[in-house]
Amino acid sequence: MESPGTVTMIDRVLLHACCAPCSSAIVEWMLNNGVRPTIFYYNPNIFPLEEYEIRKQESKRHAESLGISWIDGDYDHDGWLQGVCGLEQEPERGRRCEQCFTLRLTAAARMARELGIEWFATTLASSRWKRLEQIERAGLVAEQAVPGTRFWARNWRKGGLQERRNQLLREYGFYNQLYCGCEFSMQNGKAVISR
Repeated sequence: MESPGTVTMIDRVLLHACCAPCSSAIVEWMLNNGVRPTIFYYNPNIFPLEEYEIRKQESKRHAESLGISWIDGDYDHDGWLQGVCGLEQEPERGRRCEQCFTLRLTAAARMARELGIEWFATTLASSRWKRLEQIERAGLVAEQAVPGTRFWARNWRKGGLQERRNQLLREYGFYNQLYCGCEFSMQNGKAVISR
């Protein structure tokens, strides 16, 4: 994955956003580097619906505060459950997570093509709880599945972006979730964060 210090010649990108905290520093970096993002909020993995709605509204509020386009992907949790069927017992950062990334990034690639945007990226690559190689593989699978699109594989953890994310989280007063979102990342109603 490319590091944030390297500027690829991209002026428009569809940015799959998992949440406002993870998006904030990335969107700021993009705008400061001549990249105009369109945020695509597509996260059918999030459970329960109330959690999904909170994260969605925070993402929308963030985009509106910056005057950038924001698209609401449909919440099809049942479809997502079918997509990861058989992987429910996988550990965090295992095969279920990679399949989840692939489903979400393929939807992002389709939306990018529909909008006439060549490049798509994801804020998932900003989370220290995710495996970058899984995200990159998922993005490349999505790119191959949707001709005319290109996945921008970038490590959004470097170049001070993690620290800036934490500053922006406080500045905006964002809701900061404690688990990835799916019911399989919770155990007895409590978040499970594997290191």
